[in-house]
Amino acid sequence: MNMINVELDIIQTAGIGALALIVGMFLTRRVNFLQKFCVPSPVSGGIIFSLLSLALYGWFNVEVSFDSTLKDVFMTAFFTSVGFQSDIKVIKQGGKPLAMMLVLLVIMITMQNTMATGITRIMDIDPLLGIAAGSVSMTGGHGTAGGFSGVLEDMGLQGAGTIAMAAATFGLIAGSMLGGPLAERLIRKKLTQEQMQSKDIEIDPAMAGIESDEASPQGRTKRLTSNELEFQQYAKASYYIILTMGAGTLLSWLIAKTGLTFPTYFGALLLAAIVRNTLGFIRYKENGKWMKADKALDMQRIISVGNICLSIFLGMAMISLKLWELQHLALPLIIILVSQVLLMALYAYFVAFPMLGSDYDAAVLCAGICGFGLGATPNAMANMSAVCYKYRYTVKPFLIIPIIGAMFADLINTGMITIFLNLIKNMM
Repeated sequence: MNMINVELDIIQTAGIGALALIVGMFLTRRVNFLQKFCVPSPVSGGIIFSLLSLALYGWFNVEVSFDSTLKDVFMTAFFTSVGFQSDIKVIKQGGKPLAMMLVLLVIMITMQNTMATGITRIMDIDPLLGIAAGSVSMTGGHGTAGGFSGVLEDMGLQGAGTIAMAAATFGLIAGSMLGGPLAERLIRKKLTQEQMQSKDIEIDPAMAGIESDEASPQGRTKRLTSNELEFQQYAKASYYIILTMGAGTLLSWLIAKTGLTFPTYFGALLLAAIVRNTLGFIRYKENGKWMKADKALDMQRIISVGNICLSIFLGMAMISLKLWELQHLALPLIIILVSQVLLMALYAYFVAFPMLGSDYDAAVLCAGICGFGLGATPNAMANMSAVCYKYRYTVKPFLIIPIIGAMFADLINTGMITIFLNLIKNMM
């Protein structure tokens, strides 16, 4: 029986992607498993549609193809919002713990990619599979997995999107299962009773980064605005993102002239980071007061718009997965993913815990590192909350992990992945 190809256009693809997102939201509200492991709604809903595509392909010889044009637009919009969140001043505000976490992040990303590509060399298979199952899908999660899948496809990895998304889903669950037990063992085996005692800790507003603005009267006033003003603020945030996306394509074009391999969104992400940090040094006078120019960006709305774009992008990416392409990669992929979990456990226990101070805060942060390094920031927060619920609450981890996740992880990860991709390209 001949294969029947069904091609959906740009609007139909967007509609089904949005439907997958809505189905996922419905499931997440009602299935405890999805809530426990912080599975994103686009992932839980999208996997249902990808399974339907698999059934059509396997039982009826029908292959459904989706248009990726709008998916790429939403992807670029999300990473542009990430660029706007990359405030270099936060490194100074966070102090030594934040700086140490940044060092640990770079080491972790390097180890994930080195180990994964090393396994592919030993098994004599495509090293690009190692990249797809490395920090692209582990530290990067579903957003970065979708963002780099096109680059990996262009370099010759068939089914890169399916591989990276499957690996990211595995990491999401593994990170949630590993973090709590590992922190529990650290607390019981490594900490004394004195170290477990609660201390009086004063919350430094500077550590909260962009959140500290909400503690001011001006910040609280933003929550009391009218619907019309709220609409204008979201519209302005959208315009900033779209404008930076457009200008970022020119930067991407210039970067491509270097001969290096970068994801299509990198120019917009980098330009947004440059704009954010440049505006931080500019002052203007308003109503007799000097204001920082970066306040005009309204980061709260930019983040919200970016998250909306991420949800739609993930919904469209998940429905387009071709799960049948995983069949011939099952064993190598499983070996790499299991190795990633073992690496994360050893890294958190023997490297991160001592480097972060070998105290209770360090143990809680290690729970977050497991969720963060294998899944996403919400996993990290859930892991740390579970540990603190059993023992006691501590401030520092809940300030550091969101700053790392929101402002620096994607930027650093994109740069490190690009380095590995270009090394592989030169060896091919």
